[in-house]
Amino acid sequence: MKEHIKSVTLVNPSFDESPKDNVIISFLDSTPLNIKDILKITKASVLDDNSHIKDYLHVKSSNTNKYEDISIIELKDKIKAYVDWMDGRGVKSKWLFPDEQDKHIDEDNFYLVMQRVGDLIGINYLGTHTMRKTGAYRVYVQSHYNISLVMSLLNHSSQAMTLKYLGLDRESTEKKCLMILILVRSNLL
Repeated sequence: MKEHIKSVTLVNPSFDESPKDNVIISFLDSTPLNIKDILKITKASVLDDNSHIKDYLHVKSSNTNKYEDISIIELKDKIKAYVDWMDGRGVKSKWLFPDEQDKHIDEDNFYLVMQRVGDLIGINYLGTHTMRKTGAYRVYVQSHYNISLVMSLLNHSSQAMTLKYLGLDRESTEKKCLMILILVRSNLL
């Protein structure tokens, strides 16, 4: 997904000029957080007392109502540049991703951003949940297929649920194989 985001910034430089959308997409791509939780992040939750970016974000999951510590080390430079960008424009808000009324932007508004990104890169099914699945799958592969880690990050109650979510369960795999077979027999692949 990162390659697609880079291609969007090449096609539409406004993603770099106004980095809010880019940083939100980076959170979706690099953390297991869902969009609802990302949009509610406050500046205080990412900045320490000296205004340095923290290594971990302590956030309450809207799915489980449990607090989690999520690593944002990979995002520190982007978050710092974004916070500096906000400060340079005089944006005074407690929210990391504020709207014009000094509330956090909502899911519906951000979904429109995701549709625009999808249109720019030719993906008509791109949504906020797609990014969560992408992030979870990346953690799965990068952790050498540690399904317990991914299950924990996603707050799933079973490994079977996590495998199904990632499309790696037996039923999903069989459906994919059947679709490939149909496409091959139809000379579409």
